[in-house]
Amino acid sequence: MKVLITGASSGMGRAMAQLLAEKYDQMVLVGRDAARLLAVQQTIQVAHPAVQITTVRLDLSVAEHCRQLHDMHPDVDLLINNAGFGDSGFFTETSLDKDLAMINTNVTALHILTKLYLVDMQKHNRGHILNVGSIAGFMPGPLMATYYATKNYVVRLSESIREELRRTKSKVKISVLCPGPVATNFAQTANVKFNFNGVDCTKVACYAVKHLNQFYIVPTLTVRLARLAIGLLPTTWVARLVYKLQAKRQKA
Repeated sequence: MKVLITGASSGMGRAMAQLLAEKYDQMVLVGRDAARLLAVQQTIQVAHPAVQITTVRLDLSVAEHCRQLHDMHPDVDLLINNAGFGDSGFFTETSLDKDLAMINTNVTALHILTKLYLVDMQKHNRGHILNVGSIAGFMPGPLMATYYATKNYVVRLSESIREELRRTKSKVKISVLCPGPVATNFAQTANVKFNFNGVDCTKVACYAVKHLNQFYIVPTLTVRLARLAIGLLPTTWVARLVYKLQAKRQKA
């Protein structure tokens, strides 16, 4: 059984890799930082010496690298599209280059890998794809407009694929993980600060692995209730609430 995890060098990707080493005898860990990937590999192999681990240093914001990854490792049982990052600020003031890199990582790379591996999985009529979204994927996100838009894409794409798989009676599964703030280096990269500590990434990873049989994987009761509330409120109200929340998070 083989699992491939993008964004595996830190945060939730690293935590899921450590947990899944108990279930999978082959792992492909993908990231941009070779030293961190090696550290993850060494940590896992101390606890699970029989697991075969391959690390792949690639920048998945480059579309061709996604194709190269699939060419190198075409057959996996579980694909976890975890690579991604955010940014904050007024849309007109944030960096266009960073916006495009974010779209290329959060959307384009996920789209390419999902399509390529889904085609493989459908041929064998087995396999599972876990796309890492966010609670942000259910709402507009003023002051983090591009990031929220990318996570909306992840959620809607996954929902659409789920229905196509259901219609064709495929045994291939897809899930979307939608946590709230998680204690990773996301906040530093996105240039925001939270008024409360994010949920520990290992706890989120544990919840995700435990609930892989579900489509929507939404850790913590607070976030699940928030998702229900979002569905009941007009979009304009949600946008105003999100703006106020994000305004408090902006770093000075």
